[in-house]
Amino acid sequence: MFAGFDGLMTLSRREGVDIRPTLLRVLTDLYVQAGTHTADEERQFVELTSRLIDEVDDATRAAVRARLSIYPYTPTILREKLGSPAPSIQQSPTPAPPATAPVAVTATETPLVPAASAPMPDSKDAALIHEAFFKASAGERAAILDSLADTSLRQAGRTDARRRQHAIEALEMAAVAADTENFTREVGDSLLLPQQLASQIVTDRGGEPLACAMKALGMPSEVYQRVLMFLDPQVGSSVMTVFRLARLYDHISEQAALIMLGIWRNTSAANTRARFRPSLHDDERQRARPTFGQVRPAQPRSLQSEKSTVRR
Repeated sequence: MFAGFDGLMTLSRREGVDIRPTLLRVLTDLYVQAGTHTADEERQFVELTSRLIDEVDDATRAAVRARLSIYPYTPTILREKLGSPAPSIQQSPTPAPPATAPVAVTATETPLVPAASAPMPDSKDAALIHEAFFKASAGERAAILDSLADTSLRQAGRTDARRRQHAIEALEMAAVAADTENFTREVGDSLLLPQQLASQIVTDRGGEPLACAMKALGMPSEVYQRVLMFLDPQVGSSVMTVFRLARLYDHISEQAALIMLGIWRNTSAANTRARFRPSLHDDERQRARPTFGQVRPAQPRSLQSEKSTVRR
């Protein structure tokens, strides 16, 4: 249940970056979404949260206490540490699971199930696929990415490994600082995309385009999780959104991500040509010099009189 949090724990120990309040809230929300837990899951939860409870602010501690006080399966050691009483529901012989459990499963799995009517166009036109992807729902986007691996579309070329590593480090730093402007600029530069398209990818509310872009760049999964949690506070505060996109990120194949990157590049190039070709064409026509028939210059009258005299 808590796989992938080692990187977050490492980041929480870095000087100048305090993610402990956010991390404690995420761990708590993830734990209370499940109806039951194994002994190993309970042990991991106690170990992780016990180290964080004493290091967070009072507001975070109060929020966590409120969440765990009404959860019937909160470990006893944490109840004592937080000073929260056991809920009366815990004394019931058959305690009912929390109402959030089925919702969590549905919201998490929905984007990973390919829709039968997903708008995967038969045409290889990059602009058509680009438009269909950004207009599709979360489930349809996942289906489109699944289908790309079976097409004959060509993959985009990657930059060298050193350039990608530098870009990943710069993107993580910008995300932790919630610097969307520099993050967007780095996405465009590292993936060779225009800034307008990079902004569309970063600010998309669904989050699937950014997941695809980071997969094409080769960003490790644990780094992408940190980007999710800090780049956009609205996304980072939603446990369901973070884990839905984290699962989708692990599900996307490298081939599909690179094919989508190629579609984005081809669409951008086509739009650029369409935008500038008519202007240059008209400009060439306007600058072209008009051609007229040659007109012989009129001869002076004195010269005409001399010619008449000679003829006589």
